[in-house]
Amino acid sequence: MKIDKSTNVLIFGCGGMLGDSVYRLFSENATVLATDLTPNEEWLSFADVRDYDSVKKVALDFKPDLIINLAALTDLEYCEKNPENTWLTNALGPENTALIADYLDIPLVYISTAGIVDGLQDVYNDFDKPNPLSLYAKAKYHGELFTTSFLKKHFVFRAGWMMGGGPQKDKKFINKLFKQLNSGAKELFVVDDKLGTPTYTKSFAKGILNVVESGLYGVYNQVCEGECSRYDVAKEFVKLLDLDNTVKITKVDSDYFKSDYFATRPASEKLVNLKLGARGLNVMPHWKDALEAYSTEFIKELKK
Repeated sequence: MKIDKSTNVLIFGCGGMLGDSVYRLFSENATVLATDLTPNEEWLSFADVRDYDSVKKVALDFKPDLIINLAALTDLEYCEKNPENTWLTNALGPENTALIADYLDIPLVYISTAGIVDGLQDVYNDFDKPNPLSLYAKAKYHGELFTTSFLKKHFVFRAGWMMGGGPQKDKKFINKLFKQLNSGAKELFVVDDKLGTPTYTKSFAKGILNVVESGLYGVYNQVCEGECSRYDVAKEFVKLLDLDNTVKITKVDSDYFKSDYFATRPASEKLVNLKLGARGLNVMPHWKDALEAYSTEFIKELKK
């Protein structure tokens, strides 16, 4: 489908780090209604994907040509402690949006995660069978399965270690590092036994637009090129901030943080964009190039 200003795009769960990038790109190219459970921007309105009747009314009023569902609980420990809300948000929410897309006979974009793999193999392509370990991953995988089995017109994107949103919206690894650095930390303790593929939100949003316009429905791994450990990412980030001569990065294993991060995580979440590459649709940069671009937002913050 061609995306232009005559295209109505309805986005659910648009208040987070990925939503920021998706909204900014799609609002430049389409007519967007961006919603979230907790609106935190003037361009956001309220919608709760757990409530079928209310989100259906939002959709019927707006008459979208495309629905993008970004709504998800992504804190793994919160999910373990709050199973009911996790299933309602990460599993029932995708069911609700898929039902509405089917009713309107329009395509749906669903965001899945590299976390649905079990880590027993080194790298996973789009066709490798998932085996989710955590409650977060199990609920997200249910959303993926329902979307793909129920809807013909679906685009499912599996993301890796997300980075984006800057100091204000990034709730993940990069901003956790930055908060320590910005508070004067001279030593970071970082695990080196978890492997994965970072995913830059701005590139990810471009990839969504690119694939949607291709009309090639299906499930896609969409991560940055290259692979790394958490330690590798931390080392590169500190270097980009020009702090590598003053900050020590100490390798630890996952047991070091087991009291804080108790949810089960795969040893390897490394994905490869096999289908995107084969179809000439891969727009994802190498993770080091993406991190270099992203780090400029934190360099500005350091200089304030």
